[in-house]
Order: sequence, then structure tokens, then C-alpha cells
Amino acid sequence: MTLAEKIGQMTLVEKNSINPEDVTANDIGAVLSGGGGSPSKNSPEAWVEMVGGYQEAALQSRLGIPLLYGVDAVHGHNNVKGAAIFPHNIGLGATQNPELLEQIGRATAVEVTATGIDWNYAPAVTVPQDIRWGRTYEGYSEDTELVSVLGAAYLEGLQGGDLSDPQTVLATPKHFVGDGGTTWGSSNTGDYQIDQGDTQIDEATLRAVHLPPYQAAIEAGAQSIMVSFSSWNGTKMHAQQYLLTAVLKGELGFAGFLVSDWEAVDQINPNDYYDSVVTAINAGIDMNMVPHNYERFVSTLTHAVEKGDVSQERIDDAVRRILTVKFALGLFERPLPNPDHLTQVGTDAHLDLAREAVRQSLVLLKNDDDTLPLSKETPLIFVGGEAADDIGIQSGGWTIEWQGKAGNITPGTTILEGIEAAVSEDTNVRFNRIGRFERITDAGDNPAIADVGIAVVGERPYAEGVGDNADLILADGELAVIDRLRESSERLVIILISGRPLIINEPLETADAFVAAWLPGTEGAGVADLLFGEALFSGKLPYTWPRDIIQLPAAGIEDPLFPLGFGLETQTEDK
Repeated sequence: MTLAEKIGQMTLVEKNSINPEDVTANDIGAVLSGGGGSPSKNSPEAWVEMVGGYQEAALQSRLGIPLLYGVDAVHGHNNVKGAAIFPHNIGLGATQNPELLEQIGRATAVEVTATGIDWNYAPAVTVPQDIRWGRTYEGYSEDTELVSVLGAAYLEGLQGGDLSDPQTVLATPKHFVGDGGTTWGSSNTGDYQIDQGDTQIDEATLRAVHLPPYQAAIEAGAQSIMVSFSSWNGTKMHAQQYLLTAVLKGELGFAGFLVSDWEAVDQINPNDYYDSVVTAINAGIDMNMVPHNYERFVSTLTHAVEKGDVSQERIDDAVRRILTVKFALGLFERPLPNPDHLTQVGTDAHLDLAREAVRQSLVLLKNDDDTLPLSKETPLIFVGGEAADDIGIQSGGWTIEWQGKAGNITPGTTILEGIEAAVSEDTNVRFNRIGRFERITDAGDNPAIADVGIAVVGERPYAEGVGDNADLILADGELAVIDRLRESSERLVIILISGRPLIINEPLETADAFVAAWLPGTEGAGVADLLFGEALFSGKLPYTWPRDIIQLPAAGIEDPLFPLGFGLETQTEDK
């Protein structure tokens, strides 16, 4: 291989920043779709055509080395319309069920490979310690052991028993290491407060809290690991040669390749790109997610090797790691997508699995007088809150678009639709997104009082540092929905849609029953299954739930509103 061909293999480009012809000309080794990086028509068929076009271009290069094509399929194949969207990791953490996680990883791999993609930037094995972080929902738990067990199980589901199986994908545990331990106010990225910040802890704590999930992932077969935007005691992780090379590749025996996060190499020295590239590659980065100006990276690294600032041995080590994984994936034997697998996207079996995941993920925080389960024969039910009838809100960030989006963004079943399908034909279910039901009257023209009010409230979609939040309180409009339903209902059930615990003291006091539903994904019927006794509540809190914002960061605090592992259970199937 020439130096140009080697450096091409080390280059990961965002798909909108390169056309297939330039993949051929520059021997590019990998292309990705970032959050929302779909083809112009977002369908499984269009994904196959797009990915196949890039792969065919790679095969036209002198050596014909196939591409790795990567995507963030972090809760199902979440960029693709019609895919099964599972609960986000915080909900899966509440299940405490590694067998379920492996099944979800397997289903996700099948759907991802059906669209021609062989590389998934998941699972996140972060251990969030401050729930103000906008990526809290990407973490299974604040508990290191639970993260280790669930992350390894999910990885095994993605990769199966043999990476060369055409329906397995290369997993990517992320983000190495300590991204969940950053200090509030330490980020210097835009308006972010904690995302991409500084993890200000000693090495013993780093090793005890944040490193074990990576050791478990390596033991489970990890061949690709993504490095974190964050810093450790002032030094960017992408510059941490000790952690990347001595600890990860040496001490832990990681034999795969390290990939940078999105343009993260540039952050090492924002005023000197050459220094940033040299530092990152020498620290142990094997592939750079450029993601845009790949020509600058290629020329810079070429110049660094020619000057002797990066050794040929370091380049050869990186390329050897990358090519070894490509061979293990069977890409040289089967580089092109197989359109025969398209029927595997959004199958009934996968949707049923997603619904079961919802059932196991919800946590019952309050249930006075056995309010839940509700009777399917309840005469009148009021349902309020925009989130009750919105696939986008209940799915959260990283759904079709990077930040997610409210609205009918992909097929699925809303919570309201699940409720309507669960009750008897004689039950009257009324919905109003702001919880206002004055126009509904009884026989005497008085405002009707519902037997049960169900308020579905919570956070709007967000991802990464955009979701950093200092307050963690419900918006006034959400609180107003609760108040209106309280006034118009005999009993009130609150369902909280959120990517983390929020400060809920007053709503909790107001409710007869309170459910933490997290971000359940497209199968909202799973929520109704629990409300009406088709399944029993069993989920347990994966995070400590604070009673006051002054308790944050909340991991391990005394006198929380609810401790880690709390969760009521229902015992009867129906009333």
C-alpha cells in the first residue's frame, strides 16, 4: 500500500461531504451518516441504493478495499423511517435484563445490515453521574456494574457469534473514557454546560467508575471503540496517549481500532490543526471522523509522516487494525448490500420486541390505593398532554433527525392510540393536548368529571449538549395540563416522558399514580399494556432521583426522592 492508500483507510467522511467518485480517487476507508444523514427519500430502499453507491466506488480504487459505512443506530435503526425504534438506553437500564438487551442488539443488527450498513456507533457505555447532562438518556445507568453487564449484552447482540455473518454489525462502545463524569460548567463548546466538558477526578475514580464497561466490552468482542469529546483533568481525551495506548490497547489488550468522534481531533489545539492531527494519531487514534474537510486531514497527516512527526510504524499499526476488522466482517467477500434483506426492516417481530422492551422499562413511582392497573371498563377517561399523541416526543432525540423532532416523524403507535386500543368498546376516551375538557358535560350540562385522567407530560426531544439543562423542571404548559386534569378527574395518572429524572415533587404529590416512562420509542402501546394490566410493572430506577436541584450531581446522594433501584410493582392483571 502507498502512503496515500494507508491514510485514506484512516479517513472517515460524512456522506454529504464526499461524492462516490472522490471515494475512489482518494482511497477513502469509511463513510458515515450522522444523525439525520438519510438519503433524500428516507426509505430502506433508498438507504441501500445510497450505501451501495459508495461501496461500489470504493471497489473501483486500485486495491478495491471495501468501505466501512457507519451510522448511529442507538435505539434501533433510528435514522430510517419505518424501522423499529426501541426505548433509549435509560429505559433499557430500568429493565435490568441483559437477555432483552441482547435480543434488541440482534434485531437492530438485522435492520441495520438490511440497509447495507456494517458499522454501528453503539452501544454507549457511559456512566452518567450528573443528570443535567443532555446525554443522560444514552447511559444505561449511573451504576458501573449495570452498565458493564447491559453494554456487553447489547454488543454481543449486535455482533453475534461471528462478525462475518452477513446480518451482524461492528459495534462501537463509546465514548472512551469518563464522558459521563464531566463537571457542570466545564464545557467550552458553544452553549453547552457539561457535554464535552472536563472530567475532574483522580485516576483511581476514573478506573473504578468509568473504565470497567470498556473492559467488559472488550471481553465481549469489541473491535471498534469511539473516543470521547471530553477531557480528563484538562487534557482532551483524543490527546491522552496514556489512556488510549498504554491503558486501552496495552493493559486491556484492545486489538481493534480507535475512531474519533465528530471533528473532535480539531479540538485538541483549535489554533493549530497540524498539531491536533499529530497529537491525536500519536496518542492512538486510528481513524479520524473528519467529518467534512477530508482533503485537509489527508494532506496534513501526509505532511506529518513525511516530516517524521508521525512514524510510518504508527500509520501501519492503525491501518493493520482497520483492515483486520474489515476482513473479520467479511467485507471482502460480501461488500455490497443485499436488497433481499429489506423485508427485515420494521418487522412485526421487531415491533413486538420493542413493545416488550417498553413494558419492562417503565418504572412505577407512586400507586396510591392501587390506582393501577386501570379497569378496561372505565366509563370515561380524559387524556391530556401533547406527548400523549406524538411519536416524535415519545421517541426523543436521535430519531430520524439528530435532535429528534415532535410530530408524526416515523410510523408507530402513540400512547393515546395504545390506550384507545386497550379499553372496552363502552369506554369513552377523550383527548385534548392541553388538558382542557370544559366542553364535555354530563346529562345536566355540568362539566364532566372523568373517572380517570391521564396526563402525559415531559421533555421535548433533544440530543447531546443541546439538552444540557440546569433546572430539570417541567415547563409551565406541562404543569397546566396536570392541574386541569386534576380538576376534571376523580383519579389522576401522570406519565412522564423524559430522558432523565426531573424535579417532580409537586406533580408527584398531585397524582394518584406516577409513571416514569423515559423515552419509549415507537411502540407506545407498551405503556397502555401496563396501565391496563396486560403486563405488570417491574422496572427499577437506573438513576438516583433527586428531590431538589441543589442535590445535583445526584449519583449516590443521601435522602433522594427515590433511590437507585426503586420501583413499585403491580400484582394483579386487571380490575
